[in-house]
Amino acid sequence: KTVLPGVGSFRDGMKNLEELNLVEVLNNEVLNKKKIFLGICLGMQLIGSKSHELSETTGLGWVESEIVKFDFPDAEIELKIPHVGWNNVHLAKGSPLFEQIENNSDFYFVHSFHFETDPKYVIGNSQYGIDFISSIQKENIFACQFHPEKSQNDGLKLLKNFANMELEQC
Repeated sequence: KTVLPGVGSFRDGMKNLEELNLVEVLNNEVLNKKKIFLGICLGMQLIGSKSHELSETTGLGWVESEIVKFDFPDAEIELKIPHVGWNNVHLAKGSPLFEQIENNSDFYFVHSFHFETDPKYVIGNSQYGIDFISSIQKENIFACQFHPEKSQNDGLKLLKNFANMELEQC
């Protein structure tokens, strides 16, 4: 299994992966060898096609998507960016990642940008001024915008689910 956590900017994250020669390694392990993968926060965003943070930057491209900044044109109250704090995750469909975790459980978020992709990959949504994707699955690739390591019992359960997952479950 492989975990790609992250805090920081998309551009710097991709630059570091490239400078450390990890892009080819990750592509081989996750795409070719089909190792089960979990992207956390920036790690989720880096698996996308491109981000609009700072400047348009190409990502790993494992899931066709765009990473865009929160925009609240219709919000009645001013919402702060970054989005920091606890939010419910509405489970869009079943996934082994969320096994034995109740729908609308709380997870901890810290982010200014969010993932946009085809709904067929979405396993969790959240709301912060707008509905946004908070978790995805594409075959052996799982990712969450929130920080399970900071999300108490439900976050620990999610990490245990990932640790115990077998490829046949994907």
